[in-house]
Amino acid sequence: MNENKNTPKTSEDLFRFIDSNAISSEKIVAPRYSYWKSVFRVFFRKKTNIFLLAVLVLMLLVSFIMPNFWVYDAFENVQNASTFNLSPVKAMQYFHDGSLKWILGTGAMGNSIFYGIIASARTSLLLAVICAAINMTVGIIAGAVWGYSKKVDAVMLVIYNIIANVPYILLISVLVYIIGSGFWSFIFALTVTGWLSIAYFFRTQVMIIRDREYSLASRCLGTPVPRVISKNILPFLTSVIVTLLATELPSYISMEVFLSYIGVGLSATVPSLGRMIQQGQTAFLTFPWAFWPPVAVAAAITIILYLLGQNLADASDPRTHM
Repeated sequence: MNENKNTPKTSEDLFRFIDSNAISSEKIVAPRYSYWKSVFRVFFRKKTNIFLLAVLVLMLLVSFIMPNFWVYDAFENVQNASTFNLSPVKAMQYFHDGSLKWILGTGAMGNSIFYGIIASARTSLLLAVICAAINMTVGIIAGAVWGYSKKVDAVMLVIYNIIANVPYILLISVLVYIIGSGFWSFIFALTVTGWLSIAYFFRTQVMIIRDREYSLASRCLGTPVPRVISKNILPFLTSVIVTLLATELPSYISMEVFLSYIGVGLSATVPSLGRMIQQGQTAFLTFPWAFWPPVAVAAAITIILYLLGQNLADASDPRTHM
């Protein structure tokens, strides 16, 4: 036994050959981590989020599917004065067709309040999604370049200071009067300068993190600017993007309702919650069924979108995944 211990070991005993594959040698054995899977796990942990999401999905299904079968015509009974401003009970008795069309009564022109709310909700939701998609996309890209490049910053600050001093409502009103009050014209009015405030906000966020160590290292290694922005900066601002989106979506619905309410928004041919509120507010004490239902639906959509957005923003914060 002692002789075996004292015998010198050869190189074959002291060393062994391993795989020289560089890719295999850099692999780290660790459990897989999915950021968005973790985000949704945190998000759905709250039961209120599941309830609010179910209500929102139901609203979307009703708003986008039902109008294909329940066609809304605001002037279908305009020549029949006996159908004007009927309460839900009287409307059901008058038409006695057993459908849900008259469950909320009729408006000032004999129109169905229920069908009008469904068609108007579709308009508001579609308007909010399109405007948010355009403004957020343009605003994030422009803001990232604006905050990263000092040359672009000098030019954009002048443009921003000029446009920001013009009241947003006044600018939209002038554009609507010039180009018309159609659906796409209204979207153009909301997005032609709406992205600028988003870009300015992201410009500030990008300036905070553009000079951090990992960004400086990428620049020293010659990484192209678009790749530095897309890989180093924007992923760090994921929770900020979701937070801003949570406020942008309901804000466009509120803007549409307000502008249509004061008569500057969508044309009379486009169903609108704001226009329904405007038509019902003159007699909301005598005919409350024409005023309060569209108010309640507009408020519900705005609040649900805001709460879901804020909760998703909290769930997307990496600090909640620890």
